[in-house]
Amino acid sequence: MEKLSTLLLTATLGVSMLMAGCTSGQPAASGEAAPGNTAQPNAPTPGDQAAKLLLLNNIKEPTSLDPPIGFDEPSYNILNNLMEGLTRLDENQKPQPAAASEWTVSVDGKTYTFTLRDNKWSNGEPVKAQDFEFAWKRMLDPALASPAASLAYIIEGAEAYNSGKGPADGVKVKALDDKTLEVVLAQPASWTLLLASNPAFFPVHKATVEKDPKWAAEAASFVGNGPFKLTEWAHDSELKIMKSDTYWDAANVTLSGAVWKMIDDENTEYQMFTNEELHRTTTVPADMADQLFKDGKVFVRDGAGTEFYRFNVTKEPFDNANIRKAFSLAIDRKTLVDLVLMRQQKPGTGFVSYGLPDANGEGQFREVGGELVNFNPDEAKKLLEQGMKEKGYTKLPEVTLTYRSGTANEKTAQAAQEMWKQTLGVDVKLQKVEGKVLTDMQKQLQYQIARSSWLPDFGDAINFLDIFQSKAASNRTGWSNAQFDKLIQDAYKEPDDTKRLKLLHDAEKILVDEAPIAPLYFYNTSLLSSDKVSGVQSSSLSYTDLRKAVVK
Repeated sequence: MEKLSTLLLTATLGVSMLMAGCTSGQPAASGEAAPGNTAQPNAPTPGDQAAKLLLLNNIKEPTSLDPPIGFDEPSYNILNNLMEGLTRLDENQKPQPAAASEWTVSVDGKTYTFTLRDNKWSNGEPVKAQDFEFAWKRMLDPALASPAASLAYIIEGAEAYNSGKGPADGVKVKALDDKTLEVVLAQPASWTLLLASNPAFFPVHKATVEKDPKWAAEAASFVGNGPFKLTEWAHDSELKIMKSDTYWDAANVTLSGAVWKMIDDENTEYQMFTNEELHRTTTVPADMADQLFKDGKVFVRDGAGTEFYRFNVTKEPFDNANIRKAFSLAIDRKTLVDLVLMRQQKPGTGFVSYGLPDANGEGQFREVGGELVNFNPDEAKKLLEQGMKEKGYTKLPEVTLTYRSGTANEKTAQAAQEMWKQTLGVDVKLQKVEGKVLTDMQKQLQYQIARSSWLPDFGDAINFLDIFQSKAASNRTGWSNAQFDKLIQDAYKEPDDTKRLKLLHDAEKILVDEAPIAPLYFYNTSLLSSDKVSGVQSSSLSYTDLRKAVVK
């Protein structure tokens, strides 16, 4: 692929030139002074307590630190340290006691009874079972319009209340007393304890929420129950958390605090890492990637999550399934991950990523499901020709790929553009927009092809596939398939894990074959970390946990 090779070389040289243009004498983009410049009051000095703070990059401003509103990684990585749910996932991605010290499950698998620990909010008041009941019903309140609400539909009465067809009292979440929470499910769900660790299910302090609707927007008004307190928040710049003395396990929290910066530029982020203004970075420069990986400087682990393109099936030419499949099969995913991104990701051969178990924890869903899509230029050409005949096209209508700003997104878009040109002979225009704009365009179906990603909210394949149900808010493609919908609904009702996972495998095959999406690659954890830092926990199914982190 001569033209693609030229594109790759150009991209690599571009990164090299940008890197060369950044020097340690330049101020950091966050507004802090570079090392050695003591004019800034926030700049830590050797031996100062601030020097022990963990310095991380959150990339962008959290959407919200109100648990049922944030519903994204930039919000939940921070929330996971400021608050705590009934369970937490350990390094093996297994649920462990957290705000709840123990629980029991009824014989029929539908009733969970949680016993809470003695714990306090950051304002000193006790955390009660009533806080969880209030928080979960608030998440389901249709007036709040939480994007996370559907996660709770496994609870009896939850969907009816959230859809305006039932009362709040019909939601079977009840504080039996200050320390006992009872949850009754509509049907058994083997992932309930995984779900309980998700930040959407964190408690909130009722009096604070009712007094101030904007309680989660500023450090001064935020109230949490987690291992750290929110102490400073310079919006769109950085956010600071410090160890909480009211947390039930404070004695075993090793980190004094952390600063989350908001740097949405990979070159700046890497330069800050080399200047020790960040302790960790997920940016591995393309021109240095081979050597850094060979030298063992990069930590790599499979992650749960998928990068993909959505097709808007309500707009031409992607209202035709064969044209959609042609565009998907024309993407050389192995070249994309090996020569463009160079982060040792695995090609997206299906939609459900690695990192999720199959039936009864035996093997991984992806391995059992096999490779459902691959680069096939000959078949892509045939399908495009067939689709154009079906549509009566002599020439394909103009096609635009819209993607979110960011170095990796731009490289991926340019590579896909060249692959479509070489394999299909189609000139695709590129449109770069900000993340919020792209999300709005997808919600309104005002695009043709759009960059997308999915990170699971809990560790089960159903959380990948249910987002493409016809009426799902996260569908954003206009695609609808009655057989797919039935398989997902049957999977939610099926208590036998072996049968349930078979239904999900069948649903994924329909999704890939109908091609409202084109999987690109599966996420992994690929980062550089300072040798001064240890103990940061971040599994493929949970958010960053700083409790055991140490900064030398």
